[in-house]
Amino acid sequence: MLEEELIAVLTLQKVKGIGDIIAKKLISHCGSAQNVFKEKRGVLEKINGIGTLTIKNLYDKKYKESAEKEFKYISRNNIQSVYFQSDEYPERLKHCIDAPILLFQDGKINLKNQRIISIVGTRKMSLYGRDFINNFIEELKPYNPIIVSGFAYGVDITAHKAAIKNDLQTIGVLAHGLEKMYPKTHKKYVHQVNDNGGFFTEFWHKEEPLREHFLKRNRIVAGISEATIIVESAEKGGSLVTADIANSYSRDVFAVPGKVTDSLSKGCNALIKTNKAGILTCTQDLVDALNWEDTSLTKIAVQKQLFIDLQGEEKIIYDYLLKKGKEHMDVIALDCNIPVYKLATLLFSLEMKGVTRPLQGKLFECI
Repeated sequence: MLEEELIAVLTLQKVKGIGDIIAKKLISHCGSAQNVFKEKRGVLEKINGIGTLTIKNLYDKKYKESAEKEFKYISRNNIQSVYFQSDEYPERLKHCIDAPILLFQDGKINLKNQRIISIVGTRKMSLYGRDFINNFIEELKPYNPIIVSGFAYGVDITAHKAAIKNDLQTIGVLAHGLEKMYPKTHKKYVHQVNDNGGFFTEFWHKEEPLREHFLKRNRIVAGISEATIIVESAEKGGSLVTADIANSYSRDVFAVPGKVTDSLSKGCNALIKTNKAGILTCTQDLVDALNWEDTSLTKIAVQKQLFIDLQGEEKIIYDYLLKKGKEHMDVIALDCNIPVYKLATLLFSLEMKGVTRPLQGKLFECI
């Protein structure tokens, strides 16, 4: 990106009253960030959702002066800035309306591998959570996913370290500028992460890790990934916000279940109970749900044995799913004229025979 355009983008980031949604609307209408500041006020006032006070702020010189200082820092420190319209911008994040117009990148991030998952959870992790993450990521190694998290205490840093241990790329999404580091005790891991991936942040280099910054950070964690996994969370844990955001982006969400009496599992259990997350008990649950393996050969083998192994209502259900693809349990019951209580038993039997499998949200499909 040319210098003047980048300064214009940085200015839009800083102008009071302009968030990412409005900034994108202005850029789209005017053709570029530079053109936003060249456009007549009368024209800008006609854009839906752009108020007169916001337009007035556009012409306040202090914002451009701040942007020019930030540009000097970026240039001096060889910080890579990733614009939302560029090819280097995370593909899935492009489809999130409130995604940042600009990301700052450090490290050796390579997003060509689109198997990207986010792992988040409590900062006060138990041994159960730690062991699950370490085993889970080790078993994911053959699929070569990118592991994303927030570089915080507990689940976050455990996921980053497990990825590094298994030679997987990992990305830390920061809630502050690149000149800061929170928590300070994690500074010792920065070089390891940079050598095995890197960091993304939308915040300027001196910005502090404020509470509201963590909430904004969460939308990047959720938006960049194919799926978000909650390992442990209290009943009102912050990672539940990330789960809600991921659901709003129509992304897959999974939660690791735990004891009903365990405070660190209450959040995960609630997500599963309310169908806001699929249950995750092992690596294969994720692999199956995201279709990371080619199941075409399995389907062919099953079809050859269909008339031998399946009879009556089991065959009716299988034939139905074979024709329809994924379908909700209630719809299957209605279309196949089988009571739900009876259907649950039949679906479990088909699953045990290896011909169907459950998906998130009470969906089922043939294997």
